[in-house]
Amino acid sequence: MEAASVLSSSSTSSFSLSHMLLSSYTSKPHVRFIFNSLSTCTAGSRLLFSSNHSVQRFSLIRPSALTFEETVDTFSVQPKIDKSGRFCSPRAARELALMTIYAACLEGSDLVRFFEKRLNIRREPGYEFDKEWLMKYNHMSFGGPPVKTETVEEADELLKADENDSEIEAEVLSAPPKLVYSKLILRFTRKLLVAVEEKWDSHVLVINKVAPDNWKSEPAGRILELSILHLAMSEISVLGTRHQIVINEAVDLAKRFCDGSAPRIVNGCLRTFVKDLEIAKDARVDQSVFT
Repeated sequence: MEAASVLSSSSTSSFSLSHMLLSSYTSKPHVRFIFNSLSTCTAGSRLLFSSNHSVQRFSLIRPSALTFEETVDTFSVQPKIDKSGRFCSPRAARELALMTIYAACLEGSDLVRFFEKRLNIRREPGYEFDKEWLMKYNHMSFGGPPVKTETVEEADELLKADENDSEIEAEVLSAPPKLVYSKLILRFTRKLLVAVEEKWDSHVLVINKVAPDNWKSEPAGRILELSILHLAMSEISVLGTRHQIVINEAVDLAKRFCDGSAPRIVNGCLRTFVKDLEIAKDARVDQSVFT
């Protein structure tokens, strides 16, 4: 069976596939929140290893690399929360973009349309969002090896703290985006998603070359990891963000939302991608000189 067929098999219902995806990430509560809050799983998963999908693309002006770099530099000196009480860091934008790609893949939806649909969703009557959750939310909360405790009381205390953190993350990740993210971050997120759409087909081919065989043989269980690669490659090649920044961010996202060796593999895949880009650029320069 080809790798892509794992996601396109007509014998697999969207519910059972989504349940399988959710079960494979039970050690990462963040992923359960993304799954529950962003995806209704009404359609088959989008093919992360296939370019033969029907997606209406948006015709938008490509932002210049210089403008984007200036924006990143501006982001870097801003606090996590702006004056309006919303997230204003680039990490928040990349995290939101990743969640959107993940959920859109599960539904087989257009990335930008899915994002805009979520932006415009109406709040339920009586819904209130406590902005204190934003102050307690930690974008740098990473998983790690099992923690050993000396007493049952200590274990219970750690478990209670983890449950409290999980509750905060559930509230933040499932809240209407306009309550959580600044306008600048929402615009940045949309640019990231447009970039991913623009380069999806070509990056599918790249990922097929650089991703390990076990990821390609079971893509349904690696949607998050593959989404991180799509996101990072597109930010580098379309938006022109310095690759050192993007790779560091991608590795952090893998540490936060994925398991096992994913951060190391993501790092290796992206460094290979950047190296190939530089080789291709040098080849074009040499060709222009001789012509």
